[in-house]
Amino acid sequence: ALTNAVEQLAEAQRRTEERLEALAEAQRRTEEQIQGLERRLRKVENKLSDIDGRTLEARYRERATSYFGPLLRRLRVVDLYSLEEELVAHLAPEEFNELLWLDLVVRGQLRQHPEEPEVWLAVEVSSVVDREDVARARRRADLLRRVGYRVVPVVAGQDMTRGAEAEARKHKVVVLQDGRVLLWEESLAGVGEGERHPGR
Repeated sequence: ALTNAVEQLAEAQRRTEERLEALAEAQRRTEEQIQGLERRLRKVENKLSDIDGRTLEARYRERATSYFGPLLRRLRVVDLYSLEEELVAHLAPEEFNELLWLDLVVRGQLRQHPEEPEVWLAVEVSSVVDREDVARARRRADLLRRVGYRVVPVVAGQDMTRGAEAEARKHKVVVLQDGRVLLWEESLAGVGEGERHPGR
């Protein structure tokens, strides 16, 4: 009887171990499926973020007067291809190509100081503005300054990371967010006259 009882316990333990192994395998498969779903979700989120960014960029371009009208008068959206000869004359090929990726360029007279030379805005648009957006706005504004324009770097978006805000404040990059304008006067104070003030 004792031997029989021991054998039954051993069999029960074996079945328990098999069930535990099966549960472990099922858990492993579930974790793999969850990881796969997380990867797909990240891809979907990235695509949605990209779509949001493109939509926002189009909105800023189409409604430039609404967004920038309080800052500039006689406002015009600039097509950089119309300046190709001038840009190519002052920039290396890779710098020219970099500049063409700028989301939006706007030019006009300062609304509060119309007597001052025209100002250009180098605008980077993103649904969530991050440090890289701030860096791109600065870098591309610097390229336009080298051509001779008075340029203010601008980042625009619905949300902003803390790091991006800190970088914008540090480097005096204008921030447009939900109808608010930050660092405008500070950025203007840092704009030099440039070598010339093209009137085209």
